[in-house]
Amino acid sequence: MASYRIRQYRDQDYDAVRTLFARGILEHTPAGYRYVLRSARAKLELLVLFVAVRAAAGYWVLGLGAVALALAATWLLVRSFSTSYVHQALSTDLHDIPASYLRAPDSCFWVAEAEGAVVGMVAVAPPQDLAERGVALELKRMSVSKDYRGQGISKALCGEVLRFARARGYRAVVLSTSMVQVAAQRLYEGQGFRKVGTFSPSLLGSLLCFQVFHYRCDLPGRTAAPPH
Repeated sequence: MASYRIRQYRDQDYDAVRTLFARGILEHTPAGYRYVLRSARAKLELLVLFVAVRAAAGYWVLGLGAVALALAATWLLVRSFSTSYVHQALSTDLHDIPASYLRAPDSCFWVAEAEGAVVGMVAVAPPQDLAERGVALELKRMSVSKDYRGQGISKALCGEVLRFARARGYRAVVLSTSMVQVAAQRLYEGQGFRKVGTFSPSLLGSLLCFQVFHYRCDLPGRTAAPPH
């Protein structure tokens, strides 16, 4: 097991952080595809498509061909959904990390470093939900390199965020994670987070039955009132 240390983001981490984030999101694309195909709605739609084409054309081979085309189109949609999310993040907060997380109030960005390389990352910032502003902070952009998982890095990064929020007197930390990120869900639940909501992030997400889970961790022992 390689030793690691958690430290604040530096400018020289820029490319490594962006690459780590993109890989971490895109690696879930196959799982997202399988999730969509396992849904009852997808199974029913594929069955209806097969029966309709088989009845109209009179050949079961054409029905299978139509299903194959639908499967290929679904894969492209799921991949497009993932890549669009990555591009959106890389062009917004991960485009200028110091401005987004180091110079902004009640925000920070940490990396995990092992063997001279960035192998993990996490950020914290005021939540997008205005109702949570002044009450909670949001854990964002958690990712750990596949080769370094299972070594407690994710737990350590999560702990940094919880300590950061607690030290500033916030009552909770919130976050969002997708339905295919099962390991992340187990991590957060093990750190005291509980699921408090489910939503689809976009129209395409709704069409793909893609859900995002909203989690919340209530923090004990407020030491100060959060700034307003």
